[in-house]
Amino acid sequence: MGDALQHDTFFHVRVVIGVVVGLTLTRLLLSLARLVQHPGHARFSAIWVGWAVFLLVAVLNLWWFEFGLSVVVWRFEIYAFAVFYAALYFFTCAVLTPDAIEDFARLDAWFDARRVWFYGLLAALLLCDLLDTALKGPAHFADLGPLYPVRQVGLAAAALAAAWARDRRFDAALVVVALASQFALIAGHYDLID
Repeated sequence: MGDALQHDTFFHVRVVIGVVVGLTLTRLLLSLARLVQHPGHARFSAIWVGWAVFLLVAVLNLWWFEFGLSVVVWRFEIYAFAVFYAALYFFTCAVLTPDAIEDFARLDAWFDARRVWFYGLLAALLLCDLLDTALKGPAHFADLGPLYPVRQVGLAAAALAAAWARDRRFDAALVVVALASQFALIAGHYDLID
């Protein structure tokens, strides 16, 4: 594939992924805004907010890292995976966020009713990230450090355990660890810590 065609293909893929990422960010931001707009309608849930913030940061991080796909030689199956991966973020966010937050008295009840779906999709996201990172080449994968695959697999396993644990302390610990590891990954990769 020539350089011009490769560039055009990557531009096309970025547009499609950008639409899905935009929908995901819109869904998350609207849900967080509704929580502020209707504070008396849905009782605050720190775990729910923690996962919403985690997904918000993860989606922003995804969009930044997707620029690394510029080195990929595009074939349909790689394109389908990239769109699937972005759509997985949207589905995970859709499961986490109700269409009308004011219709639910307790966000933790909403979360508990959907925990198997949410944690299952979260585990899939974390594992798909390994493949997405591998598509960007061995140098990019190595640049994330030796703990990156351990982090992804460990968090995915913990998410699957949380799906059936139904323990608020476990949920709270997992969201704290997930947020801390996400911020550590960003800080280490973007040279925020010298």
